[in-house]
Amino acid sequence: MPQYYFGMKLQIFVLFSLFTQIGAAKVEKPNMIVIMCDDLGYADVGFNGCQDIPTPHIDSIARNGVRCTNGYVAYPVCGPSRAGFMTARYPQRFGFERNPQYQPQDSDMGLTREEKTIAELLRPAGYHSGIIGKWHLGAHIPTSHPMKRGFDEFYGHLGGGHVYFPEKLTIRRSQDAKGESESYRTWLMKNFEPVPPRKYLTDDFSDEAVSFVERNRDWPFFLFLSYNAPHTPLEATEKYLNRFSDIQDPKRKTYAAMVSAVDDGVGRVLKEVRRHGLEEKTIICFLSDNGGPTSKNASRNNPLRGDKGDAWEGGFRVPFALQWKGRLPEGRVYDKPVSALDLGGTVVALSGAEVPEGKPLDGVNLIPYLTGENKGAPHEAIYLRQFDRNRFAVRQGNEKILIPWKGGKAQLYDLGKDLGESTDLADRFPDKVEHLNRLRIQWNRQLREPAFLGLLHLPKRKKKP
Repeated sequence: MPQYYFGMKLQIFVLFSLFTQIGAAKVEKPNMIVIMCDDLGYADVGFNGCQDIPTPHIDSIARNGVRCTNGYVAYPVCGPSRAGFMTARYPQRFGFERNPQYQPQDSDMGLTREEKTIAELLRPAGYHSGIIGKWHLGAHIPTSHPMKRGFDEFYGHLGGGHVYFPEKLTIRRSQDAKGESESYRTWLMKNFEPVPPRKYLTDDFSDEAVSFVERNRDWPFFLFLSYNAPHTPLEATEKYLNRFSDIQDPKRKTYAAMVSAVDDGVGRVLKEVRRHGLEEKTIICFLSDNGGPTSKNASRNNPLRGDKGDAWEGGFRVPFALQWKGRLPEGRVYDKPVSALDLGGTVVALSGAEVPEGKPLDGVNLIPYLTGENKGAPHEAIYLRQFDRNRFAVRQGNEKILIPWKGGKAQLYDLGKDLGESTDLADRFPDKVEHLNRLRIQWNRQLREPAFLGLLHLPKRKKKP
């Protein structure tokens, strides 16, 4: 056989290998780390202007990536907001419109099994998924536990909140807690087993997150670092309290200490990502699950109007930043509305994971928008329905309506000029109200009523005199 034949064959092999490598690099599946705080105020991170609580590590995500000034969650309280993030679908589509009660024996109290979580979608695409911290999507272990919903690892608590000091964790098994208040005192779970209390809760979650990155560095992973801080109870160690001797309000001081503990943990996770050379392979996102409940934990949502639970901007507009070294521009400010639903939409799209037929994601792949490749808006509109409050909000561009759907007058605000929602323009622009209301009606036809009773339906406890 002529020698030149072998030379041609070698060249073809080299070219084939090169093209294969280029293709593999192009479709490499990125890791995703989503860091979510609980009840963090819009104004309580440095990248949104906070002055009294330094958050250098959290701020570095915005500095090294994109700060989204109009970042929303799907609902202004914890459970439905997290259900929306976890599925990349509006929770009102599947009846998760209330904070679930802590009912370990009720298999229907939480995320319906008809919906797929991000972790369930990513598993066939080769991802290893873990959640560390707060779950709040159902306490029935046989069906609602995170590892029954697509996650490969879990370290955290099943309920809506938790005490922070290890000596207060006095209930060994999560299924033995009777109701919400007792669920705050359970031991943590490592996968399915209760784990003896170890240390201050936020530090414990940070330790576990660092370990997760180290253990899963060699394959695609999805990590949901779901801090329950700075949700009440307000509890912090002297290490963090001593950083804020200049804050006189004791509630604000403890809140600041709790946020600072989160920031330390974020810094440790970022350092671990860098240590293993994963920055260019990892999308890192930071946000809160809803606005701050200012009277309860001394958070601040200014310049936004309203608090956690509201349809005002302060209820569901949150600190929101993403970094992806080498792919997203550094230090960019993005002003078009984006949603926590888009985080799942992004990683699902980039992973090549399949979406179930008949259940399209509401979240979109944000990367083309944040890079500037796509100049359009990620969403036609941002929607909110609060079934038990008889209220809707619809935002399109800078225009937003608040409207009761069973009667009552609609309100219209121009968020581009009136971020604090102080001037109602409905009487001046009835055509705009009508247009946004048509969008509301069309969206509402796709929704269902809540599937379970929530915390608000529990008997009210009498306050001690």
